[in-house]
Amino acid sequence: MKILALIPARGGSKGIPNKNITFLAGKPLIAHTIEAALGSQWVDRVIVSSDSENILAVSREFGAETPFTRPDELAQDTTPALPVIQHAVLWLEEHEQYVPDAIILLQPTSPLRTPRHIDEAMTLFTQSEADSLVSTVPIPHNYSPASAMKLEEGRLVAVTDYPETDNLRQKKPTYYARNGAIYAFTTQCLLEKDSLYGDTTIGYEMARDVSTDIDEPFDLELCEWLMNRAAVS
Repeated sequence: MKILALIPARGGSKGIPNKNITFLAGKPLIAHTIEAALGSQWVDRVIVSSDSENILAVSREFGAETPFTRPDELAQDTTPALPVIQHAVLWLEEHEQYVPDAIILLQPTSPLRTPRHIDEAMTLFTQSEADSLVSTVPIPHNYSPASAMKLEEGRLVAVTDYPETDNLRQKKPTYYARNGAIYAFTTQCLLEKDSLYGDTTIGYEMARDVSTDIDEPFDLELCEWLMNRAAVS
């Protein structure tokens, strides 16, 4: 089974300039994701899609393939992920006659994801009848929809009609959020659908301490601390 790991890493970044090649724990941010993908037993190829020659050069240094440069029109602030992935898949088919059975999207902003997580997710995915998978993290009970409130005309009101009598932590239903670390889909699903999710999407649950997404400088500090803690534990 041919599985392509695609790492999207455009050059523009507002919150953290040059975020994808900013150093974290002694190496560029994107290197952590490249190494995780290369360490997976499921991955056939690891390719970085970027409009930045600097990012592409760093990616090659850490072992990823960079067979193309992403077009500028697919590297804007508002560019969704789907056309970026479709561009990569169609480019590989046209120029290399390479068509994977499935694609894993691994965002470089999830540096705490490891080869083990990828392997577990892909084992779950390939043993299922699903056409897409997304990694998730349980939402803390105090942030769940059952606890959420909103302002209406200056008054706090509940977002849901969840019974206040059942508002003990033990009674609340468990909700999940996408953590951005792993997305997987069959190639057929990817090319036929207009979203990252197919007809049947399953979840791969990850712990909170490996679900940090790098969006602002504090996230880098948190990841560095978590990595240091893991190294000495």
